Amino acid sequence: MKLPHKAVRISDKVYWVGAIDWGVRDFHGYLTSRGTTYNAYLIMAEKPVLIDTVKSNFYGEMYARVASVTDPANVKIIVSNHSEMDHSGGLCRAVEDMKPERIFASAMGVKALAAHFHHKYNIEAVKEGETLDIGGDKLSFLESRMLHWPDSMVSFLQGEGILFSNDIFGMHLASGKRFDDESPDWHHEAKKYYANIVLPYSDMVLAFLRKFQASGIKPRIIAPDHGPIWRKDLTSIVDLYVKWATQKPQDRAVVVYDTMWNSTEKMAAAIADGLMAGGTRTQVMCLKSHHRSDIITELLDAGAIAAGSPTLNRNIFPTMADTLTYVKSLQPKNLKSLAFGSYGWGGEAVAQVAAILNEMKTQPVQDPIKVQYVPDETALMKCYEAGQTLSKALKEA
Repeated sequence: MKLPHKAVRISDKVYWVGAIDWGVRDFHGYLTSRGTTYNAYLIMAEKPVLIDTVKSNFYGEMYARVASVTDPANVKIIVSNHSEMDHSGGLCRAVEDMKPERIFASAMGVKALAAHFHHKYNIEAVKEGETLDIGGDKLSFLESRMLHWPDSMVSFLQGEGILFSNDIFGMHLASGKRFDDESPDWHHEAKKYYANIVLPYSDMVLAFLRKFQASGIKPRIIAPDHGPIWRKDLTSIVDLYVKWATQKPQDRAVVVYDTMWNSTEKMAAAIADGLMAGGTRTQVMCLKSHHRSDIITELLDAGAIAAGSPTLNRNIFPTMADTLTYVKSLQPKNLKSLAFGSYGWGGEAVAQVAAILNEMKTQPVQDPIKVQYVPDETALMKCYEAGQTLSKALKEA
């Protein structure tokens, strides 16, 4: 029986045999509002190679795509570039069904896969710069540790000029189209992916790009494990990675807050007005309508954060605690900051916001602003002036 899922040819010898996850909306705390793809690739060399697999419940879709090109039993080699379950979840079934002659991963990948699956497969560790002859072409390997797991590596198909880049240069974007030039709206999803997945490892990004340049590898196609395949404008995504990894401050601010009875909201609006009066591009984001992963996305190319919370039971408001904890873990750099908020009696939340901003190594431009109950004209003017102070600090950075 012929199964419905078909492979997509991306070069003379290489096919996309992955899966499309239209419905996923959460990726370890990251709102994937447009779904994702799990990209796996089949190289039809003399020794056919499967590069990565898919999330376990999509294995049948991947298997059918492989079968649309060749009998899956013909696959002689499987390469696991990354052990995370969205790429290795189908590995055990692939090994059992295809019975490959050899399986490869990085040294750390061998350990991680054993810890995940407790299997008895003989997975071979490839070394940095090692080359594998697959008959009619060669694969070479470079480690990309902490981009974004310790086991991560990339594989390069020399004859076809295809870089299988693992999670680097990817994005969560479900689509019926496979290539960058067919997906003109990719920029925001690439930015969101970097901010929510890659940002803490920005120093490693720059180190990897230097190593990659020194290797002399010049791909004509970059095939990541999520999102579109880069075949038209490879330079654009590489240049964006350099920009995002550098985190050079921009004259742009994000005002993020939550509110109970609109007092903190009024303060946020006054701060935003002061920022805009100073000429700073400003994004105002209430946590009632914006997800934590959208906040860090906007902070990626911002130079400042103003964070506001009301006090609830002597504590920071739960949505703000959630968001700041998430943002802190992603380690944005070079941000100016301002803490603000309203309260009824205790007023502890503003100091707690300021403390988290301090832990994030942001640079406060003034003391936090705290208002009891409803801000009057004097209080709102202080907020407006604080926004102007934040704008001025950005311009002097």
